This record gives sequence, structure tokens and C-alpha cells, in this order.
Amino acid sequence: QVQLVESGGGLVRPGESLRLSCAASGLTFSIYTMGWYRQAPGKQRELVASITRGGNTNYADSVQGRFAASRDNARDSVYLQMNSLQPEDTGVYYCNADPPRILGKSAYWGQGIQVTVSS
Repeated sequence: QVQLVESGGGLVRPGESLRLSCAASGLTFSIYTMGWYRQAPGKQRELVASITRGGNTNYADSVQGRFAASRDNARDSVYLQMNSLQPEDTGVYYCNADPPRILGKSAYWGQGIQVTVSS
């Protein structure tokens, strides 16, 4: 059974930092592209950052230069370092595991974790 468990969320003030972690189990972690999505109240879920099996990263324009995704295949974990947080970064953050197409499987999702940026 595949599990993705996020941790590290919370309440911070504007300008502060948080580091989200996602621990994966039940899958061959190293072959998956891992992503971080967020959903703000009343808005659709959006891709924040992704990191491929080879370590290539991609970021939403709104977080470019402030957020950094990384992965540790030895620990089956992916991370999102979030710096200079702003109120518009508030939302539920979800970890996503996107399998190679050749496997013919659907993506997996974590349960989500709340990040609130407020003064």
C-alpha cells in the first residue's frame, strides 16, 4: 500500500521559512517524479514544484527563487524548502508521486498539510 505522509507545516509570519517533508512508502520511490501542490481556500489545486527522478526541478512562477524542492532517494523522501513566505502562500500542501507512464499507474497523493502565513 502506497503512503505519502507530509510533515512540517504550520503557522508562520510573512518573510519566515518552513521546510515541508514527504515520506513515501510502498513504492519504488527513485523512479517517481515527485511534486508539491497546494490548494488555497476557494481555489483549484496548483502545482508548486516538482522534481524528477534525475533531480531536475520545475517551479510555479509565483514561487520561483523562494522555494526549493529536493529529494533523498535513500530515505524515500522529498522536501520543499519555502523561504520568504507570503500570505498568498497559505493553503493545504500536498505531496504527489507521479509514476513513469510505462507503468500505467495513477499518481498518488498525500493527505495534505496546512501552511498558514499571517501576521
